Amino acid sequence: MPFINKDFLLQSDTAKKLYHEHAEGLPIIDYHCHLDPRQVAEDKRFRSITELWLAEDHYKWRAMRANGIAEEYVTGNADDWEKFQKWAGTMPYCMRNPLYHWTHLELKTAFGIDKVLNPDTAREIYDECNEKLQSPEFSARQFMLKYGVETVCTTDDPIDSLEYHRQIKDSGFKVKVLPTWRPDMAMAVENPQAYSSYIEKLADVSGIRINCFDDVVKALKVRHKFFEQAGCRLSDHGMEEFYADDFTPSELDAIFNRVMSGTNLSDQEIRKFKSAMMLEFSEMDAETGWTQQFHYSVIRNQNTKMFNLIGKDRGFDSMTQVHTAKAMNRFFDRLNSMDKLTKTIVYNLNPADFEVLATTLGNFQDGITPGKMQLGAGWWFLDQKDGMEQQMNVLSAQGLLSRFVGMLTDSRSFVSYARHEYFRRILCNLIGRDVENGELPASEMQRIGQMVEDISYYNAKTYFNF
Repeated sequence: MPFINKDFLLQSDTAKKLYHEHAEGLPIIDYHCHLDPRQVAEDKRFRSITELWLAEDHYKWRAMRANGIAEEYVTGNADDWEKFQKWAGTMPYCMRNPLYHWTHLELKTAFGIDKVLNPDTAREIYDECNEKLQSPEFSARQFMLKYGVETVCTTDDPIDSLEYHRQIKDSGFKVKVLPTWRPDMAMAVENPQAYSSYIEKLADVSGIRINCFDDVVKALKVRHKFFEQAGCRLSDHGMEEFYADDFTPSELDAIFNRVMSGTNLSDQEIRKFKSAMMLEFSEMDAETGWTQQFHYSVIRNQNTKMFNLIGKDRGFDSMTQVHTAKAMNRFFDRLNSMDKLTKTIVYNLNPADFEVLATTLGNFQDGITPGKMQLGAGWWFLDQKDGMEQQMNVLSAQGLLSRFVGMLTDSRSFVSYARHEYFRRILCNLIGRDVENGELPASEMQRIGQMVEDISYYNAKTYFNF
């Protein structure tokens, strides 16, 4: 029997029934990813499995470095076969790392390959994948269709032209590819030089002359409207922690003037500015009925030597410990008091925050919108079997698992849609185990099957109004 077989991760008859009868064939709504819309618009063809797999995958990069692989073969100038060979040599050492499952799921679902990747099979698998990638059936768009993708939400800066989203829509491609508003740079005042450069670009694309804090907000509202007209339904914010400091309009203008003059701000000034900007973003989202997403507890680019050598976002990030529960509650309470709290998903990177976050979100459910405040799926370092189960167990204990909007890829890869299958198998195994143990009634299998379908697909479709 191949490693990735039809009952992979399904450890009971009930789990198998739930997966094969209720989850397996459902479409995919990937409501948060980092795909490049240009690659979809141009229906990118990949020169090799190395480009498809290793060019942008920081998970694999970290594993290869941990295995003693030199950077030349990770993000450097080694040729495609050499990089793939080093990755194949790393694979046997990845047992119990989620990459071991992801890799073989992707080989099976994208290429129909059942072989286990290791140094002995590397050349055969490399050649077979590359041969298939020469076929038009293995292009970016065809991968999306193959996996049954219905809707994708990319991650886009407010100054983005969204030209490729328009091209995709005008082409008649059956998969919806929608932008997501990611305005992190608009509040990144900790780097005055980068911030002032960004504000110049924002002024240019918005047509608003920016001389004060309110002008920044006006310019962002212009772009927010532009995104809305392009079909945007969600915003997203990546940050270390939540901010809810007090501020006055005069303080915000003074802070803006200081940062635009190139002056480094104090921690208190940074927090005040971010606190104000987060409220502005959330009010915009509430007015348009968007869902806001927050990814927190991450610190990025922590290896200075490697940052100087190869740049940012190259796999040198980690979870952090922040005491943000009070600020998070205060932030949501401010919005709720103004009737400006829209649908919200919060993702924690540190698993120690699961219960804190789940109980915070429970404070602001409104009794109108089912699952309005969502504990986000296991994210980044928690995007694996244990992390997914932790997230679902905490959500079950502190909220309603049945209202969960399910999985996303958070990926730049066109074969990462296998993670939806991975999640659905883990979900079905988790619930199936409860039925087999007598913790859920076998007499309610029809309702339990519907819950699996809802979490896998229907909840997201309803929640986001897709």
